[in-house]
Amino acid sequence: MKFIVDECTGDRVAKWLKMSGYEAYSVYTENKGAEDEWILEKAIKENYIVITNDKDFGKLVFKRGKGHRGVIFLRLQRESAENKIETIKKVLEMCRERLPDSFIVASEDFVRISKK
Repeated sequence: MKFIVDECTGDRVAKWLKMSGYEAYSVYTENKGAEDEWILEKAIKENYIVITNDKDFGKLVFKRGKGHRGVIFLRLQRESAENKIETIKKVLEMCRERLPDSFIVASEDFVRISKK
């Protein structure tokens, strides 16, 4: 499973994913300032699941009809790297097999999965 971690989500999340055995592309490290549409296009071309805490991805997918290979949108009360990692761990444990092509909204309290 491959992930592209949005700049706003941070490089620590990408490093944790790599240490956990996943392939992870860090926008923060590799292409700082990349536009959201560029991230979605790269994700589609290279089969990445996007991890972000930027709600603009929801607008791109649901309002503008942009395609994706999967999005995990972190909607958190606490934006620390530790909290992001704990929430991603929860998502991976609960619904790893459903990640491809799903739009997932995850918080400290819930995980909601949509197909779009």
